[in-house]
Amino acid sequence: MTNYSIFAQLIVAISIVIVWVFRFQNVEREFKQFRLSNLIRSSVGASKIALSTLLVVGIWYSEFVFIPSIMIAFLMLSAQYFHFKANSTWQKRMPSLVLLGLCVFIALVSKELI
Repeated sequence: MTNYSIFAQLIVAISIVIVWVFRFQNVEREFKQFRLSNLIRSSVGASKIALSTLLVVGIWYSEFVFIPSIMIAFLMLSAQYFHFKANSTWQKRMPSLVLLGLCVFIALVSKELI
């Protein structure tokens, strides 16, 4: 299971960096649609990038996996809430839903519950 968990950690980390660095215009548009401030957007972005960095570090140091995966899962659950509130299409909801599932999987594997 650990190989799957490492793969999931890389998918989550790379996805977050791609979205928050290379597709930042989409993030800005969504946060405006959700009526959230620039301060919240910047805080969420910095948190996601820092937590995804810890997931990558967790490949070598497993103690850095559980808490970041739970925290990213919480942020993805929050994204689901705001997509639901804004009545977003399924296409816009799916990325955060997939990352939420991957983070729950990572957390469970890191605590060896699967």
